[in-house]
Formats: sequence, structure tokens, C-alpha cells
Amino acid sequence: MSKQRLPDAELEIMKIIWRNGEGTTSAYIMEKLEGKKEWAVTTVLNFLARLADRGFVTVSKNGKTNIYSPIIEEEEYLKTESKSFLERLHGNSVKSLVASLYGGNAISNDDLEELKRYIDEKAVLK
Repeated sequence: MSKQRLPDAELEIMKIIWRNGEGTTSAYIMEKLEGKKEWAVTTVLNFLARLADRGFVTVSKNGKTNIYSPIIEEEEYLKTESKSFLERLHGNSVKSLVASLYGGNAISNDDLEELKRYIDEKAVLK
């Protein structure tokens, strides 16, 4: 994927679009942000324009309403971002990532057990 990393605010908008799928309007996005963000409609419209300019969404018209649809699938973006994160911050070491999360109390022993089960399951499938 040749798209750059999304800033947090634009990623939040993209998550709403990904969850909704095709045909997301700015009004729908504003509704989903209610109580979470104090963004004005113009701010959201600016984020949407940037997402379109960067090639993350397409914009079509339905009368006077803009309809936003994802070009980049969420799974594709997350795979690329996860790989980049692992490379940049942990030198491609999954062990370093997990150790950092565990040492910082971001994951528990239960989380480690769940990860172990996942790894064991994936190892059997290969």
C-alpha cells in the first residue's frame, strides 16, 4: 500500500467509514462523533477532503450530499501500519513488542495466555 500513515483524527473518521461501509455521509459521521469529539462540521469536512486527496476515500454526490466510500480496506491499512510500527519501534522483534507491553502493564498474564493459544493454533495450521 503506498498510502501514508493517517493522523489520529483522520484515522478516527476512517474507522467510522470502515464500520459503516459504502455510502457514509458527513452527517452520519457527526452523529457517531457526538459526545466523543467537539469537532465542528467544517473540521470533519476538512478531514474528509484530506482523506479524499490522499486516496483513502472516494466522494460521490447524491443531490447536494457527498457520499464517502473507502478505497483502502481497514484490514489492509492495519496490516501495513502494524508492520511499520513493529519495524520502527521494535526492530521487527515481536518479542521486544510483547516484552514492552508486558513490562508496561499494558497486557496481562491472561493476554499472554490468549496470545500463546493463538500462536499454538497458527503453528498447527502451517
